[in-house]
Amino acid sequence: MYKINFMEPVHLHFIGIGGISMSGLAEILLKEHFVISGSDSKETALTKRLGQLGAEVFYGQRASNLKDGVQAVVYTAAIHGDNPELKAAKEKGVPTLSRAELLGQIMDNYKQSIAVAGTHGKTTTTSMVTHILLEACTDPTVSVGGILKAIQGNIRVGSSEVFLTEACEYTNSFFHFYPKYGIILNIEEDHMDFFKDLADIRKSFRRFAENVQPGGTLLLNAEIPGLREFTEGLPCKSVTYGLEGTGEYHAASLTFQKDGRPRFDLVHGQETVGPIAMEVPGLHNVSNAVAACALGLEMGIPFPCIQKALAGFGGTARRFEHKGSLGGITIVDDYAHHPTEIAATLAAAKNCGGGRIVCVFQPHTYTRTKAFMDEFAQSLAAADVVVLADIYAARETDTLGISSKDLQKKLQKLGCACHYFPSFDEIEDFLLKNCINGDLLITMGAGDIVQVGEHLLGQ
Repeated sequence: MYKINFMEPVHLHFIGIGGISMSGLAEILLKEHFVISGSDSKETALTKRLGQLGAEVFYGQRASNLKDGVQAVVYTAAIHGDNPELKAAKEKGVPTLSRAELLGQIMDNYKQSIAVAGTHGKTTTTSMVTHILLEACTDPTVSVGGILKAIQGNIRVGSSEVFLTEACEYTNSFFHFYPKYGIILNIEEDHMDFFKDLADIRKSFRRFAENVQPGGTLLLNAEIPGLREFTEGLPCKSVTYGLEGTGEYHAASLTFQKDGRPRFDLVHGQETVGPIAMEVPGLHNVSNAVAACALGLEMGIPFPCIQKALAGFGGTARRFEHKGSLGGITIVDDYAHHPTEIAATLAAAKNCGGGRIVCVFQPHTYTRTKAFMDEFAQSLAAADVVVLADIYAARETDTLGISSKDLQKKLQKLGCACHYFPSFDEIEDFLLKNCINGDLLITMGAGDIVQVGEHLLGQ
C-alpha cells in the first residue's frame, strides 16, 4: 500500500473531494503543505473553502482531471471501478488509497490519537470530546462528520499530538485505524448491504478493539451485550461507562429540566466526581456525555474543564438542531436514519414538552428501509403525525421493489396518522395547512429532507 509521509509532501488527488470527511482530510494535508486536487459533482461551501485554501477543484469527474504529477489518488466507498478518474489512475499506474486508508495513515502521525466508533452517536460524541479538548487547551486536530460551530466547520488543524476522529464500521473502514484511545458507543444491526448479520458486525468491532494500541485505553458502553467478547485478551486497558448503575463511569441522580435539558452526577467507581449540566436533550446524549467525560478523565483532563465544555455544548448541525419558528411551530432537524436513532430523537422531543410531534421522515437507502421496515414503523409511531418522503437512494439503485408507501401502510396498521407525498412541495403544502400553534415539527433523515424546514422558514 502507498504510504504518505508528512515530512515529504506530494500531490494527492481526491475523487469526491466535497464529502464531509474527504474535504476534512484534504484540508489537513493542505496545511501540511501537500499539493491537493480533486473533483466532485457540484460546487458546495466545502469545495469553495478548499479552493480558497489552495486546492484545485474540478466539477464533473473525467480522466483529464488526473494531471501529470499526481502521486496518489484517494477515493471514497461511493466510487466504483468504472469511475473515469479511478480508471485513469490505474492505467497510469498511479497508486490509490481509500478514504479510510488515508485517514488511518494521517492518524499514525499523532501520538495521542482518539477514534470514536459505534452504530449511533459518533458525530455527537466526537463533537462533545472536541469541546472538552478545546476547553483544556490541547490544540487538537479534529475530523468530525458534521458541522460544529466550535471549529466553524468539520475540520480543525491543530499543532499538538492530539488527533480526534470518528471511526465508521461501514466496509470495515476502521480496520485501518490504530488509535491510542478508542470508544465503542453501541453495536447494532446497520449497513446490511455490507454486513451479513449482527454476528458479522460484532466481529468487525472486535477487530477495531484489537487495533487500540498496547498501553492505550478502550472505552466501551457497559450495556453492549456480551461485553467480554470485545475486551478479553486485549493488549490495552478497557474501561466501561453507562447510565445509572452501569459501568465504571456512570450517570447518577439523572433529571430533565422542563425544556428537556439533562442534569446528572458523574460517578467513577464509588466516588461522585461532580455534576454535569447539558444543553442537548435526550437520554442517548446523556450516555454520549458520560463516554466523553470518561475519555477526558482517562486522558488526565481536569474535571472543571469537562464540566464547562459540556455546559457550553449546543449540539452539532443536523443533530436535534433548532432551525427556527413559524407561526408558533418550532422546527427542528435531525440526522436520525436508523430505528434506534429515531426512537431516541422522538423520546428526546417528548421530554421537551409542548404540543404535538410532527415528524417528516425521509428513509435512507433501499436496503436499510427493507431490512428495518417493521422497526422503522414501531419507532416512528411515537410521533403524533408522520409525513413520509420518497426513499433517499444515496449510493444505491432501486432493485428491491420497495417504497415509502410500504412504510406508510405499516404505520397506518399501527394506528398512526401517516401521510406520504412524492415531492417536497407537496409535503410543505401539507405542513402549512395542517401544523398548528405549539407543534414541534421535526425533519428527519440522512438525505436532503432538511430542505423542507429551511424552505418553510425562508432560509
